[in-house]
Amino acid sequence: MNRVKDKVVIVTGAALGLGHASAMMLAREGAKIVLTDIKDAEGEAAAQAIREIGSEVFYLHHDVSSEPQWQHVMAQTLDRFGRVDVLVNNAGVADGCPPEEETLEHWHWLMSINLDGVFLGTKHAIRAMKAGTPPGGAIINLSSVAGMIGIPDLGAYCTSKGGVRLYTKSVALYCAKAGLNIRVNSIHPGYIWTPMVKNYLAQHGDVEVGRRTADELHPLGHIGEPDDIAYGVVYLASDESKFMTGAELVIDGGYTIQ
Repeated sequence: MNRVKDKVVIVTGAALGLGHASAMMLAREGAKIVLTDIKDAEGEAAAQAIREIGSEVFYLHHDVSSEPQWQHVMAQTLDRFGRVDVLVNNAGVADGCPPEEETLEHWHWLMSINLDGVFLGTKHAIRAMKAGTPPGGAIINLSSVAGMIGIPDLGAYCTSKGGVRLYTKSVALYCAKAGLNIRVNSIHPGYIWTPMVKNYLAQHGDVEVGRRTADELHPLGHIGEPDDIAYGVVYLASDESKFMTGAELVIDGGYTIQ
């Protein structure tokens, strides 16, 4: 308990899945939480669940591809809590098609959320963290195993997550060289049983058949659970990871070692 006690943490895409699990675990470990999402009913329910365990929390509607909305989130966080200690850039979307069928409109839409959203969040988090007393913080960017290896029919998604991976390293190096005391790391999940994965499987065939196929892709024999990633988020948010920056935390059941 109290691994992130009194740290102010913003979690995007926090209504469901990895974001929800991460926010809950961070709250149990003592953090003050700002939840953001576009799914308002689910986001408010997540905030209520966190209140019930005794943690401070509020929810904001937030399209991560919008810079004015990022500015609003940061202003509201600073007004309520006075600082930003941790940003978890979790919001994202996953779908795909053969590359010759991809449209520029869809490509831009996916990049605006998965990559532009990380850029905007990182930009405004650094500004807030530099102004902190004392200055500093941690930025955690959710990438994917798809940001490390190619997956058929997921060209846009792989590109966005590969961009998150290298953007993380660039910003981590900048922050370290500038002496900002801001650590920036990425997490690379394998397949995790979340609503996003269920929806993807439902769009491409039978969900249970898809899950069994996904299980077989991982040497450990099964896909992961949201808490598997949440444990990594808490570690990178905590001072236990004070000597880590620009790193790739791969939590994938062995997917990428084959």
